[in-house]
Amino acid sequence: MIIFEYFFYPGILFALVVSLAVSWIDRKVSALVQWRVGPPVMQPVYDLIKLMKKETLIPSGASPVVFLLAPAFSFAALGLVSLILFNSNLYASGFIGDILVVVYLLVVPVFSLIMAGASSANPLASLGASREMKTALSYELPFILALGVVIIKTGGALDIGEIISVQRLSGPVIYSLSGIIAFAVVILCFQAKMMQVPFDISEAEQEIMGGAIIEYSGPPLGFFVVSRWMLMALLPLLAVILFMGGIGSFTGVIKYIAVLVIAILIKNTNPRLRINQTLRLFWGPVTLAAAAGVLLALLGL
Repeated sequence: MIIFEYFFYPGILFALVVSLAVSWIDRKVSALVQWRVGPPVMQPVYDLIKLMKKETLIPSGASPVVFLLAPAFSFAALGLVSLILFNSNLYASGFIGDILVVVYLLVVPVFSLIMAGASSANPLASLGASREMKTALSYELPFILALGVVIIKTGGALDIGEIISVQRLSGPVIYSLSGIIAFAVVILCFQAKMMQVPFDISEAEQEIMGGAIIEYSGPPLGFFVVSRWMLMALLPLLAVILFMGGIGSFTGVIKYIAVLVIAILIKNTNPRLRINQTLRLFWGPVTLAAAAGVLLALLGL
């Protein structure tokens, strides 16, 4: 009964609707950058319905249980993230440590992809899973350091609602030098979490034809696709919450759309990096920048 109520909780339903809208915005902006018309508004809905109606094929030699559970885990984790973020943003309240819970839950989609690739009995899927694991290990450290800047600037707040309230009273974190640096780091880390160019190494269509999810079809693939859309909707919201005080008015909506468009433009104006280039970028300049942000925040800058 509890699972039933959670699944139909308005926060999750709203997150799904926003995810479909964000997917369309992504395609439309990408089309405009490439001088194309782009898809109609309902195209994400049509694509999702088509996937859900197709047959689910499990490759021979695969682990059926892990193969089918991986996309479900990804979707369930992001559903919980949507509950926490939407409730915190709407009511400016939460529970102590909920920001840490969100950080842990955002790792689940990565593990789901790794599980999917490892259980598919396909060498290209295994290669995609390996690349995703290395990418995740590279960007998690600077992301945690950037999150430390927000916690320091909001007086040690570990409650998303408190982070929002402090910023609405004393000003957004991004209005400081350390906040600007941490925001730039978070945008890069979120780009990698969304597996967007230039960090889509794990699925590189021209190299490994889809990577970890190459063997997926039908509803399981649909759950992975929806998870990708939900990530694209939730991560900009988290960035706005952490650095701009959340979405409390029409201005907040504009900030959210601006962050989303920045991510889309990064995707459409950069080439894909190799895995060694990604590791050097995140473990080098990005981590150093995040550490500098923490130091500046401790100094009150």
